[in-house]
Amino acid sequence: MSELTNRQHQIVEFIQRRQERAGLVPTQQEIADHFGFRSTNAVRQHLRLIRQKGFLEASDGKARALKVVSPLQRHRHRVADIPVFGSIPAGVPQERTQEAKGCVSIDIGTLNFKPTPRTFALEVRGDSMVGKHIVEGDLVVLEHGATPKPGDVVAALIDGESTLKTFLLRGAKPYLKAENPKFPDIIPAHELVIQGVLKLVVRRAR
Repeated sequence: MSELTNRQHQIVEFIQRRQERAGLVPTQQEIADHFGFRSTNAVRQHLRLIRQKGFLEASDGKARALKVVSPLQRHRHRVADIPVFGSIPAGVPQERTQEAKGCVSIDIGTLNFKPTPRTFALEVRGDSMVGKHIVEGDLVVLEHGATPKPGDVVAALIDGESTLKTFLLRGAKPYLKAENPKFPDIIPAHELVIQGVLKLVVRRAR
């Protein structure tokens, strides 16, 4: 989010003071008079840029509908709530029924992608992915429908059982690799379904 110029900062402070003292925001003409602008065109331009930067909100079509946005609110505009659909084994594949278990809220500025309605998270159970720095209790954020590349970490159904592993190809045949020498590679006997491709690992305090 862009920062304000000195003049824009002064305008925001002026609007906030008038809101606190009079209960109404100043009109564009009052802002122009206060800062010595020759017309309200300059005021409209400043207000448009301040709104784009997230420091003001306005309800279209309503007079004096500007509102100064608090720092906490500006931060919340950058937060994505990603649904957590239960857990996933990072070990021997197991049958799992996924169900919603709340959300994890993540600052979009920390992500390398834009979350979509197909983004979801799972809690890791097991230690087969320690070589990728994914451990028991981590939340893995995945994108459903993404096509994995060799080397991507994926949530997968292999012959009907769920697991978190590294996706690789042997010739043209896909298989799953554990990142822990205690666990063998897994080659599907019948079917391999990719449920999601890893985008982010969230580690919670323990």
